[in-house]
Amino acid sequence: MTQSLFDQTIAREHTCSVKYDARKAVFGREDIIPAWVADMDFPAPEAVTRALQARAEHPVYGYTLFPDSLYDAMIDWFRARHGWAIQQEWIVMAPGVVPSLNAACLAFAEPGDGVIIQPPVYPPFFSSVRDTGRRVIESPLERDQDGVYRMDLDGLEQCAARDDAKVLLLCSPHNPVGRVWGEPELKAILGIARRHGLVVLSDEIHCDLTYPDKPAHRVLATLAEPGEPLITAVAPSKTFNMPGLGLSALVIPDPAQRAAMKAVFNRLHVPQCNPFSIAGFEAGYRDGGPWRDELMDYLKGNRDYVVDEVRRRLPGIRTSAPEGTYLMWLDCRELQLDDAGLKRFFVQQAGVGLNPGLSFGQQGSGFMRLNIGCPRALLRQILDRLETALSRGIQGC
Repeated sequence: MTQSLFDQTIAREHTCSVKYDARKAVFGREDIIPAWVADMDFPAPEAVTRALQARAEHPVYGYTLFPDSLYDAMIDWFRARHGWAIQQEWIVMAPGVVPSLNAACLAFAEPGDGVIIQPPVYPPFFSSVRDTGRRVIESPLERDQDGVYRMDLDGLEQCAARDDAKVLLLCSPHNPVGRVWGEPELKAILGIARRHGLVVLSDEIHCDLTYPDKPAHRVLATLAEPGEPLITAVAPSKTFNMPGLGLSALVIPDPAQRAAMKAVFNRLHVPQCNPFSIAGFEAGYRDGGPWRDELMDYLKGNRDYVVDEVRRRLPGIRTSAPEGTYLMWLDCRELQLDDAGLKRFFVQQAGVGLNPGLSFGQQGSGFMRLNIGCPRALLRQILDRLETALSRGIQGC
């Protein structure tokens, strides 16, 4: 395992990659550098690739069971990495975290009921609520002058006290602002939910992607009391860069809550796995630890490089080091562009494709999200393009 593994350039064009092959459809041109979709440009751990190859050697790809070894690998990973003792009976396999957000809305809120989210936040937090006929209740995060986001706990309490509030969708670590919530904040979340009878779904898909110089992730469930209505969503997809395999897990200690979530999946006939997703899931959690540790060291280098270079070379853009995820939140408000103009500047003048902050809620207006899960040389090209575009002046945006 060497750093060169993450420095190598892997051509992803013509692989049906959303990140690369959808550039024309999303940005109107194919020559942009894509740094938007939250997958990485790194090869998955060799153990994952070997497991997929071994499964492919058997020529029958039929309906597949979840083996005990898959559960054991997941349980061992979370015990060793997060100090979380999971029982196998608590685990419900799911087709992904986003379908799980939708399922929680269907299972624990009626049409017209309220679901609390904390924007700016991953766009499916909004759509999962609205598309299921529930109402979004926003409890926005607060941003201080140093660019650090914190929960507005008083505002969250007020939202939770509403008669129509039934569910809280928590993003932990937070996408896109990169916060790793501390124990006081997490305990406050549990207290608010307890006082107002909320079901909490904690999306912890980025739980393994925390930086070695920042606080470790704390699983919300390790602070909860027995029997609390808490669902934890996890997956190896972000950790080991295999989101296309589409398998996640829900940890639900309460039998009634477990049954409610299973009932939604069964009613919708949502497939939860295929032979390859099972192989990759188990191999990642079983053997991917050393790869993950090398990954976070490399991402830390990327993160620090971007912070330094933005400060030095990109006037009008600010950023700070995230505590978790491989996503960085760029504050572009000093460029004094509206959101449409900001997107045009990045795409048409700089030739860079990022996620517009507005897609994460109104609180993201004036921001852009940058994916740093790529070789450092590619980040250098992105920053070079932005520097050149800024030096020429903003034109027609």
